[in-house]
Amino acid sequence: MTADGTALTVCGTAMHTPALGAVEVIEDALIRVGDDGTILGVDRPGGPDYDRVKGQAGANGTLTVLGHGQYLLPGLVDPHVHASQWPQMGKALHLPLYDWLAKCTFPLEARYADTAFAERVYTSLVDHLLANGTTTAMYLATVHLEATTRLADICLARGQRSLVGKVAMDDRDQCPDYYRDPSPAAGIDGTAALIDHVRSMPGNEDGLVRPVITPRFIPSCSDELLTGLGALAGSSQCHVQTHCSESDWEHRYVLERMGRTDTQSLNDFGLLTRGTVLAHSNFISDRDMDLIDGTGAGIAHCPLANYYFANSVFPLRDALDKGLHVGLGSDISGGASPSIFEACRYAVTASRALEDGVDPTHDAADRGRPGARIDWMDAFWVATAGGGVTLDLPVGIFAPGYLFDAMVIDATVADGNIILWDDIDTPEDVFQKIVYNAARNNIRKVWVHGRTVVDKDRGGDRP
Repeated sequence: MTADGTALTVCGTAMHTPALGAVEVIEDALIRVGDDGTILGVDRPGGPDYDRVKGQAGANGTLTVLGHGQYLLPGLVDPHVHASQWPQMGKALHLPLYDWLAKCTFPLEARYADTAFAERVYTSLVDHLLANGTTTAMYLATVHLEATTRLADICLARGQRSLVGKVAMDDRDQCPDYYRDPSPAAGIDGTAALIDHVRSMPGNEDGLVRPVITPRFIPSCSDELLTGLGALAGSSQCHVQTHCSESDWEHRYVLERMGRTDTQSLNDFGLLTRGTVLAHSNFISDRDMDLIDGTGAGIAHCPLANYYFANSVFPLRDALDKGLHVGLGSDISGGASPSIFEACRYAVTASRALEDGVDPTHDAADRGRPGARIDWMDAFWVATAGGGVTLDLPVGIFAPGYLFDAMVIDATVADGNIILWDDIDTPEDVFQKIVYNAARNNIRKVWVHGRTVVDKDRGGDRP
């Protein structure tokens, strides 16, 4: 550590999206990180302290210099992961949501009563997500408290910034007898116990892992359970996660049962807060958007899963233009890929499909929704800084005061798809090509909170 408290200095070309619609590439940047994982400064060549900072870091052995063809990007943020569905990823996507849950998902999630099974699955999941550059993940587990606490333990041990929730679901008409909380009280008490466990974990004093109140969605929860969880959200100041207006079936079910939308109902139960993340939200109205905006809640946009289970495209451009907080989710296993880079590509494609329309039997002018598209830089912002804003966490940007969650992208790997041309590509071209073509093998090193959690060049995906 240097005299000013710097524990790590990374030198190389840094790329990020510091604001929506903005791209910044800093060649030969020096990013100084304190021992608490916070970025202390970003120095540029020619700056008054540049040579001194680099020389001091080199002398103290705290300097990491990126090689030719390597680039530093912020870590990816995934605000919607069904941790328990990891073994199911890439399966049964031909089924409608209701059948998918009843025939495939609930039987799988019931297996997490076996904590040895949970340990095996959750360890695999966290390691794979870190290797794919996901430095922050918001997880839904299952109704099982012991298995969910093991997920939190694994996240802490592996060093991933995580928000972990025990699923709460008790409605006897919508949940199978073999897989549900036996009562509203059991769902509430189990959630409270998870909060206590996560907040008291040794080594978690800096809040790397956080608890989340997790009603699965309104159709699976009784009013009593939702009321109790809303009260717990108020008293504990925890994050909240749930599904909102994901599909035609869910949206209509809530309208019929509650007489109002998902968004309005969640707000009435006290579950719409600054720390709330609403997954999907495909069918929310303008009034719902205003309510979400007013409470400071966020949305996890899951473009691939929406294709399969919502049969619709979330109006991301509209939400961003309204100033809503939106992050980009994989929705494992409703989404068939663990890569948030791929989610960026799906988000761009979905927005273009919404804007242009896809039915060739309609005239071009009547086929789509004008003004709906986003571009690659918007997608990457949502996947990094936007995800941080959605989770109310200072991540996703290389700036003083932000936490150093980052990854090294190597465009020179022999089996990669990032093809660069020094005499043709501008720095922004390189950034764009990374967003569109980077894969797991290009991600060579990953830091979370200033700590190395993946170092593939030292053998394998672990540090």
